[in-house]
Amino acid sequence: MNQVLIGYIERITFQNPETGYTVAQLQAPKNTELTCIVGIMPALQPGETIRCWGEWKRHLIHGQQFEVKRYQVEAPADILGITKYLGSGLIKGIGPKYAARIVEKFGVETLNVIDQSPEQLLGIQGLGAKRLEMIRTCWSEQKSIRDVMIFLQTHGVTPTYAQKIFKVYGAQSIDKVKANPFQLARDIFGIGFKTADVIAQKLGFDASSDMRADAGIEYVLTELASDGHVCYPVEDFIEEARSILEIDKEKIRARIFVLTEEGRVEHFKLIHAGEPTFFVWIKPLFVAEVGIAREIQRLISAAHSLREIDLAKAIEWIQGALKLELAANQKEAVGQALFQKMHIITGGPGTGKSTITKAILGITEKLTPNIVLAAPTGRAAKRMTEITGKKASTIHSLLEYDFKKRGFKRNRTSPLTCDLLIIDESSMIDTFLMYSLLKAIPDHARVIFVGDINQLPSVGPGNVLQDMIASQIMTVTTLNEIFRQAEGSRIITNAHRINRGIFPDIRNLSQSDFFFVEVEEAEGVLNQIVSLVTQRLPKKFDLHPTEEIQVLAPMRKGVIGIDNLNTVLQEKLNPNQTSILRNGRKLAVNDKVMQIRNNYQKEVFNGDIGRIIEIDLTDQQVLVRMNEREICYEFSDLDELVLAYAVSVHKYQGSECPCVVIPIHTSHFKLLYRNLLYTAVTRGKRLVVLVGTKKALAIAVHNDEIKKRYTGLQQALIELNSIPIHSAI
Repeated sequence: MNQVLIGYIERITFQNPETGYTVAQLQAPKNTELTCIVGIMPALQPGETIRCWGEWKRHLIHGQQFEVKRYQVEAPADILGITKYLGSGLIKGIGPKYAARIVEKFGVETLNVIDQSPEQLLGIQGLGAKRLEMIRTCWSEQKSIRDVMIFLQTHGVTPTYAQKIFKVYGAQSIDKVKANPFQLARDIFGIGFKTADVIAQKLGFDASSDMRADAGIEYVLTELASDGHVCYPVEDFIEEARSILEIDKEKIRARIFVLTEEGRVEHFKLIHAGEPTFFVWIKPLFVAEVGIAREIQRLISAAHSLREIDLAKAIEWIQGALKLELAANQKEAVGQALFQKMHIITGGPGTGKSTITKAILGITEKLTPNIVLAAPTGRAAKRMTEITGKKASTIHSLLEYDFKKRGFKRNRTSPLTCDLLIIDESSMIDTFLMYSLLKAIPDHARVIFVGDINQLPSVGPGNVLQDMIASQIMTVTTLNEIFRQAEGSRIITNAHRINRGIFPDIRNLSQSDFFFVEVEEAEGVLNQIVSLVTQRLPKKFDLHPTEEIQVLAPMRKGVIGIDNLNTVLQEKLNPNQTSILRNGRKLAVNDKVMQIRNNYQKEVFNGDIGRIIEIDLTDQQVLVRMNEREICYEFSDLDELVLAYAVSVHKYQGSECPCVVIPIHTSHFKLLYRNLLYTAVTRGKRLVVLVGTKKALAIAVHNDEIKKRYTGLQQALIELNSIPIHSAI
């Protein structure tokens, strides 16, 4: 039999952002002790007063709990509840200090005063007109957001994203959702097709409707793009979409044709496995791939602006200036870069890519001051600056984002000012970014791409550098020789062994920079990593546990997955009590965090790492120091941040750390790839520590299958000016 429990949420002990399962401590009126409540209560916040229906249960370990079957948030009725509610940070502009002052003056009438006559708050010490306006606006928004939350809850959806929906749609939120719930998947970060589909079903949308089929097709293409595919074979795509959407294949086929006519998707033939095969693209990716091919043709066919030089004399001069002797293929790379309009230099660690870059720069600086250096990430750009002594930018900052146009300011009509452009870590550039970059390069400029094609491809869709090389449309220098200064590093020699499919040297020598700690069980691997990061490595090698050590893992889930590693390491490395719980995740002052999407307004990008320096409950803001800047996040933006004590190898590509610690275990069997291990190992500058089993290490070293990415760029580059002709699928 259901019982009723009323009280305010003192704190939330646990909350799963995916399921909404919550464990919280509730303070009921007249009770001296807190009550533990458990159940599906998504978006529940400390300070809220709730009425919940359920029954008492006794847990074997945790004792008596109240199991919540359903609940509703209510306005707090007593002074303690009102104080807790206002002081919790739920109303922007009111924190614990102002909450106490307001309640002291207005008592149980406090909420009525805020709602009906907020100007009375000006009588509170320290509360001025600016803060009053903040409170008034937030209070009004909260009422509207609550309506959106209730609406979503009644349709079986968690209200976690109500604030985001309100931020985008405002007062039209409910009307917009009712009209086309599938639009949420396009407009709201974090809401996918599956969530939108649940809302649609609850609203009575037909599962076989054209609207659902169209949204589903775009969703499946977007999901495939998140796996790196720019396009996909049509027949395989139809099967993939059918299994997800559970609608007839012919319906999907017909809607692909309609969406092509509407300009939302594209399809035409590529040569695949020796046969002409129809592929399907989401339209923006198709435009980007064809655009890359056309921009490369434009740049290659145009004359450069630099005067001719005597290459032999230039190389002799730069060797003297740099006090070194270039190897034969290094001289070839310098020569090609100085004479070709576009050139690619690729090679692994220790093969001299940095030396070549400095040589090209030194010679070209005698010809023009208009030289631009760039890299895909802030950390890669910073490293490029350190190596060359010349300022390097991120590609995003180089192209200058325009918020009004929602695109880059630098483009064909407003190109970059440069005679030479050198791009480092080019394997990280995805299809969209490469198209934007190429559009901004002036006709006369020379372009050099530097990268390591044996690393993982870009996080975003495409395999651009690999496709450019495979097309043979531009010259390529491949560096294979490891130079003397790098031969003493087992990080470098083992990276090359791994790349060749040879088991690395894992002898634990006292003077080594590469160690293997053998542990069979996943729990043991976790314990070893925690011990290494928090105690052993900092003590032995004088390393800061968060600034100079980075854990890299291939998977999110599991005992030694990224999520659990972060939870455990956060507890050990940062027991800071100044924290908040959002979307089931605890974030505390001093936490190491990572940005997980491009945010042009804040000028922070996917993979950027920073540290939380302040949490302001009164103004609902979190201050993060990232890329040597202090960046302010509203509480509603915090799903863009994740803990970064442990991160994925893919997200950390393009970065380096003095020490990397890598779990290598058969529980990660599906992701034990040679290029993933190679990329992880090459992130370590001074020290690499592998923790796990020899079996898992052997599997990774010998698994040279590269996860297939479907792209049309290689064919587009080869055909260059050919324009695809539509055919029936």
